Amino acid sequence: MKISVIGAGYVGLTTAACLAEIGHSVCCADNDEAKLNMLRRAQMPFFEPHLEEMVSRNYRAGRLQFEAPDSTVTGAEVVFICVGTPPLENGEADLSAVAKVARTIAEHTTGYCLVIEKSTVPVQTGQQLKRQLQLYSQKGLRCDVVSNPEFLREGSAIQDFFHPDRIVIGVEREEVATQLREIYRPILEQTFTCPVHSECTHAQKPAWIVTDTNSAELIKHASNSFLAMKISFINMVADLCEAVGADVTKVALGMGMDPRIGAAFLKPGIGFGGFCFPKDVQAFVRIASKAGCDFSLLKEVENINKRRIERLVEKVRQELWVIRGRKIAVFGLAFKPNTDDVRFAPAIELIRALVRDGAKVSAYDPQATEKARTVLPDIQYCSSPYEAAQEAEAIIITTEWEEFRKLDWDELKKLVTRPLVVDGRNMFQPGEMTCRGFHYISTGRQPESSTDNGVSITPPQELHAVLK
Repeated sequence: MKISVIGAGYVGLTTAACLAEIGHSVCCADNDEAKLNMLRRAQMPFFEPHLEEMVSRNYRAGRLQFEAPDSTVTGAEVVFICVGTPPLENGEADLSAVAKVARTIAEHTTGYCLVIEKSTVPVQTGQQLKRQLQLYSQKGLRCDVVSNPEFLREGSAIQDFFHPDRIVIGVEREEVATQLREIYRPILEQTFTCPVHSECTHAQKPAWIVTDTNSAELIKHASNSFLAMKISFINMVADLCEAVGADVTKVALGMGMDPRIGAAFLKPGIGFGGFCFPKDVQAFVRIASKAGCDFSLLKEVENINKRRIERLVEKVRQELWVIRGRKIAVFGLAFKPNTDDVRFAPAIELIRALVRDGAKVSAYDPQATEKARTVLPDIQYCSSPYEAAQEAEAIIITTEWEEFRKLDWDELKKLVTRPLVVDGRNMFQPGEMTCRGFHYISTGRQPESSTDNGVSITPPQELHAVLK
């Protein structure tokens, strides 16, 4: 099929490249001409594993093009809307980019067009979108508007697109569901060769879920808000574990074995970040409020998450007594590993808090340094964790990069002024770090022992796999 994708951000570029990979002819559009020129040279505006080579391969093969929105939608039969919906000051989603795309489609498209909203939008946006398309149509446009929420995780977006758990579409006519199924047929039937097959963990065919448009729009916000709630819940359990002498990793393992609960997202730490969870929770609260529903549960989820940074800073303060004038190394800037995204990253807020208290911060991240520099220009950025740790009085781990698991901690101990590690991601075992000569502070666990009354704790790699 010939498909237009409006928006060359995380969702749009990934969607365009993956649709081209399974055989469609795709034109990806963006208002930023500089970004389009970068993409034509196979230069990525952000880091996502495997995306660069896939964009380059399909661009060379002619299956993927990059153009301005006006020319992209002219005569288009299928248009995916993948523009950003950032939060406004009151927490509501900013739909101005979606409205602009709707007007562009209406003014430049004739005949029939299938408009697919993939951006995360409030419920009933599809209805408003169809009204806008009809209002501004100047060439007799006929259209169907479909909700097709994305469930892509930064750092594993390619795998998630090719091997999703489910594909959700919200339609008002059965014939439209048939059109969507044809677009996704190679993925639904798993008849293509996955470019990252060796790293894929899902072999089963995805579920195909057809709903009305309003329900499909709610599924995305409800899903992300529920996952955020699990994170805040286990963080509160972790605080309780610290207070009573329990181990949150054991509690999470025992909870996660219950299939009604599940192990995913029961990992305590410094809270959730990134561009999706914080804005989607805020937006969902506002959606509910406008509909007359008080979603105070999610307000508390937000409050708990905001307090995680304060709690971590307090742990550092308790160990150092005075933060002002102390050098502190921060390992990790991105909100999660395998991405360079620092939007709403806990590490960024942590560094701001440390700087306010007078700390001298040196930071290292394998991918996110340049983007962090745009929001935190006045700290020291280092080319390695060893450089960041030089003469530091504390090391704080804020992003769970695999690189950090392989560090030479004996060498790091020689470099630091004080062997203190505050692990915001529970990457290591307390006993292991103690044996290496570090005073180790984590979340929801007792500081010194890796065994309890002769009962061994699950090794961190195995526990990580269970809880991932």
